[in-house]
Formats: sequence, structure tokens, C-alpha cells
Amino acid sequence: MLKKKIHQKEKAKLHPRNKHRERYQFKQLIDSCPELAKFVKLNIYNDTSIDFSNPDAVKLLNKTLLKHYYGIDNWNIPPNFLCPPVPGRADYIHHIADLLSSKNNGKVPLGNSIKCLDIGVGANCIYPIIGYKEYGWSFIGSDIDPISIQSAKKTVKLNPSLKGIIDFRLQNNPNDLFHSIIQKNELFDLSICNPPFHSSMSEANAGTLRKLNNLNSKKQTKAYLNFGGQKAELWCKGGEERFVGNMVHQSKQFSTSGFYFSTLSSKQSNLNSVYKMLNKAEAVEVKTIPMGQGNKISRVVAWTFLSQEEQKYWIETRWNTVKEY
Repeated sequence: MLKKKIHQKEKAKLHPRNKHRERYQFKQLIDSCPELAKFVKLNIYNDTSIDFSNPDAVKLLNKTLLKHYYGIDNWNIPPNFLCPPVPGRADYIHHIADLLSSKNNGKVPLGNSIKCLDIGVGANCIYPIIGYKEYGWSFIGSDIDPISIQSAKKTVKLNPSLKGIIDFRLQNNPNDLFHSIIQKNELFDLSICNPPFHSSMSEANAGTLRKLNNLNSKKQTKAYLNFGGQKAELWCKGGEERFVGNMVHQSKQFSTSGFYFSTLSSKQSNLNSVYKMLNKAEAVEVKTIPMGQGNKISRVVAWTFLSQEEQKYWIETRWNTVKEY
């Protein structure tokens, strides 16, 4: 066993309002979800932890975090579906809330009149859960996979506090992101997205092997997904760059339906291409928000097509009842 590591008290790269800035308090987490105890043990650094290369341990940890911090008593996902780490997903929500507040005299617009679209909500429904629990926002979650929609619906059904707040729409055309999802005269204050990262299954497997070898002292030769993930969740033709490019192009057609469109961008190398596409689409304003969790650096790219006058009218008519956060 290696000498115990000296850790920072807080994960300073996470957003200041993120509930997960402190190291995991496993005693408290086990009190909330006793079944987590079987996965908690001392690691090679003599720290209390779980085996992050074990999919069952990772899934149960995230289930426990949702219960302990967000009051979600019933949450599950089908086998092999993406189980995103809750702290990183919470960071996106908090940073995008700050973006809205920057347009609203420093006040985050709160309550279910603030309507958000989660493109690719997934079976886990993480973004809508955190967005509602932290800011009271309502959500529409879209996905091309009916099993994901069914799983997310089950989570809402089993947690009464989410009823009437989160709804779902199946996207029947995998090439469309907004068509048939945004209805006529429907307005969204915000759209969010965690796009497929890789351009092929082989690229996804290679990335998984790298991650597993970083987590294990014993070299891994077979890729298995500790965080799960189906094809549409992990990769698409052209990868993240093409996916975001399609999003930018299609968002232009719904330029007055949303205040801010946004997406996670994991690859720094894609940004120049994204900026060029946004310029071509004549976005009025583009914001890039850096985020960090551990050694991983990512960012949110957000844009709007609304003029200053249109933004002012939107805020006055839709965000007129706000509270100081």
C-alpha cells in the first residue's frame, strides 16, 4: 500500500455552488444508502474510496449522490446505459445558471416558468433532476432511443417531486435535434446537451482502455465501460465536431425559440471549427465557459441569435419573477 495522499479539502475546479466540492463523505453516503458499504474500501493510497473501474460501484455511488444531495429516492438505469458522474453534470447546470444571471442583473431566474430543453437526456435524466432540484427549472428531455425515454419517465414516475416538472419527447429522426421536438410557438430559455464524444466504436473503446489503465495498476486489454454507454451516447459519425456543427446549423432555424443554446465541448481542438460555424450562422453572441473536474478540462459553448432589444423583451416578459440566489 502506498503512502496516504494529502488531498485538498475542496475540489477547487468545481463551481462554488456545486454540492460536490468536498471529497466524498462515505460515512454520510452510506447512512443514506447502506448498500454502498459493500463497495467502499481502502485503496492503494490508504484512502477510503470505491473501485471506479467497477461499473456496479460507480452506478451505486451516483445513485447514492442523487439520494443524499437531491432527494431522489428511486433512480436506476438499464444495464450498459451511460451513468454520468453527478459532480461534473452539476457543474454544467451551475455554470449555465450563472450565464442566465449575467443577463438578469446578477440574479439566477428561478422556478418552473424557466423552461429548458435537454437534447439527449439519456436513460439517466441527470441534467433535468439537478436543474430542477437546484433552481426549480422545468425540462423537456429529448432522445432518439425509446429505452432511454422509458427509463427517464420511470424515474420521474417514481419520484413524486419531479411530476409535472420533467417531460420527454422521442426524436424519431436521428439527424434532427430540434425539429419535431420544439413545437410551434414554444419557447425555451435554455437548451443543453452532452454530445457524443467519439466518431466510432473503435475510438470509443480505445478511449475506454486509456481510462481504465489510468484507474488500474494492472494493465487492461479489454474495454468495458465503467460508466456504461450505448452507441448513440458515446459516438456518432463525425464525432463531437460534426454533432455540434449540426446543432449550430439547426439552431439557426429556431433562432427565436430559445434564449441560449448550449452544448458541452470536451475537445479543445474542436473550438475553432465551432466558432467558425457560429459565425457563419450569424450568432449574435457566443460565450465559452471553462469547467474542470480533477485532471479533466472541458467547457460549455453557449450562443444566442437574439438582439439586445429581443433579449431585453424576453427577460422582461419571461423572467419577471425572480429571486436572489
